Amino acid sequence: MRIHIKSKLYIALAMVLPLLNMSCNEFLEREPLSVVTPEAYLHSEADLAAYTIANYAFPTHSGWNVGTFGYDNHTDNQATTNASNRWIPGEYRISQTGGSWNFGQIRDMNYFLETVVPRWKADGISGNTSNVEHYIGEGYFLRAYEYFNKVQSLGDYPIVKNTLLDDLETLTEVSKRKPRNEVARFIISDLDSAINLLLVSPPGGKNRINQMAALTFKSRVALHEATWLLYHKGTAHVPGGPGWPGEGDNPNFSLDIDQEIDYFLGEAMEAAELVADQVSLTTNTLDNGYDSSENPYHKMFGDLDMSQYDEVLLWRQYDHTLGIRHNINAYINSNGGNTGYTKGLVESFLMANGLPIYAAGSGYHGDDFIADVKADRDNRLQLFMKDAGEVRLIGQTNADGSPVLITEPEIIGNQETKYVTGYGIKKGFSYLPSQTVGEAGTVGSIVFRAAEAYLNYIEASYLANGSIDAKAAAYWEALRVRAGVSPDFNLTIANTIISKEAEGDMGAYSSGEMLSDPILYNIRRERRNELIAEGMRFFDLKRWRALDQLKSDPYIAKGFKLWGPMQSWYVDEETNETLLIPAGTDDSATPNVSNPDESDYLLPYRIMLGGTNLVKDGYKWATAHYLEPIAIQHFIITSTSGDPSNSVIYQNPGWSLQANEGALE
Repeated sequence: MRIHIKSKLYIALAMVLPLLNMSCNEFLEREPLSVVTPEAYLHSEADLAAYTIANYAFPTHSGWNVGTFGYDNHTDNQATTNASNRWIPGEYRISQTGGSWNFGQIRDMNYFLETVVPRWKADGISGNTSNVEHYIGEGYFLRAYEYFNKVQSLGDYPIVKNTLLDDLETLTEVSKRKPRNEVARFIISDLDSAINLLLVSPPGGKNRINQMAALTFKSRVALHEATWLLYHKGTAHVPGGPGWPGEGDNPNFSLDIDQEIDYFLGEAMEAAELVADQVSLTTNTLDNGYDSSENPYHKMFGDLDMSQYDEVLLWRQYDHTLGIRHNINAYINSNGGNTGYTKGLVESFLMANGLPIYAAGSGYHGDDFIADVKADRDNRLQLFMKDAGEVRLIGQTNADGSPVLITEPEIIGNQETKYVTGYGIKKGFSYLPSQTVGEAGTVGSIVFRAAEAYLNYIEASYLANGSIDAKAAAYWEALRVRAGVSPDFNLTIANTIISKEAEGDMGAYSSGEMLSDPILYNIRRERRNELIAEGMRFFDLKRWRALDQLKSDPYIAKGFKLWGPMQSWYVDEETNETLLIPAGTDDSATPNVSNPDESDYLLPYRIMLGGTNLVKDGYKWATAHYLEPIAIQHFIITSTSGDPSNSVIYQNPGWSLQANEGALE
């Protein structure tokens, strides 16, 4: 234990010293790290601040890629070159070791809370009282955050509130899984404790967890669990459902599932409205995307300093001089970044007049060119999707003094930089030349923003009440007005044909059936359009149980309309010959695009049609994939005999106890 805590000390102190602006004398007066012990640590405000920030593990930008703006890859929103095996039943397999079943972060936060809470109650922690309480609140938040990761990935999970001795019998006993709804209630309880202690404006500002971020997260957790129970009701993925593997391990368990759904919907609404009523949306100046460098809404996702935006509740700051940097605009600004929006996502955006593109009188300009696709549409599509001829850099020009512009999407080049679908992402785009240089990216990374709370309330309240209440209507109108769309959502609802939407939207389904409620569908549409490229899509699809239909009707990812006028973009300038090599047309050359006989639209997974391409016939699904399998190692070490079948842990529905096997159903 001592070695573990010392390693935490090194990390924590390194992270917190710049943040707290400690003076040199203050630092020199501290004990040398080599003699710091657990007993001497966590007695001061600075210790608490250091420990919790060292445990921040939020998804943020890093590495050589498009950062968090690629987290929606492998969904019906975005595609990347190589598909995920989660869409290939039989290829997504049980591991021997590893996986999401682990307790490292939970143990760290349990140690923190069981150490500092008694000291705090005994007035044994020095420093500003409000700040001390705030950092304890961060501890509760971080434990809740990690437990939510487990619920999303694995469902039922052990509830462990304390650190434990290294005793096999004790550790085996506490490994027993608790029903997912009980874990979700535990998460809500931890978040309530956090919210009661967290400051609205803590030291470190919005680079630290705060009350508004915690409320937004609480609404996310509650909505997720409510909708999971609602749409998975009657299956083995819900405690008490037919075939639930936890039945034998929880013999006295009972659940009024409808009452439980109502509880979580109420918690989601209450938390969300506390944020949405207090935090306004960032202004959108509604430019057409040619030059959005001064548009606050566009700039919010790619700014160096995000603290100026009320809507941004928690964000990560980068600093080149400290070596804290990334490379997202070496991709998003400069090329396609090995990702791209799908045709289905692009077509889900409304016209500015509030009509779907297929509705009579919509004014849709077609999709022969990307400029046509964007014209007169929801401004989010205009701002956050690239088109050739738009400004790329500010403060730098070409040799002839002309502006540096975005070029036609490169769909046939280097995998790392290609536009996979032809539709390029522009969320997080920075116009600063300095940001396009490798290893120099310092635009911030948003962790929570208030718009999610608006969306969470709209969905939760409609599911709870069966109607759009006044508050939900106000939030929905605010989102639409900010998007440059007619605020009249009833006009959209009246003109929605769900069967048309379902052609490119997995979210048009639940439980294997197409939605019949256009209000609910449009609530999901709003969420999809507002949160593009923010990494929320797959979890939304899973909680809505929106993937069952893929078992009989695989999803074919589509991109832009390549086989129309835009094919002229891909011509050799010297020979005037096409650079496009369609699949199945030339056995002597490697194809680089899909065949026009199949579709006018680029089909990114219908280019290489050999036996190694297991998604060439579309994304498919197995029911078991709604939850991850638990690796076999964890069954072995929690079995007195070493036989996985005798473990106190049960496997998730549809998965076996044999490593390297795919889903059973």
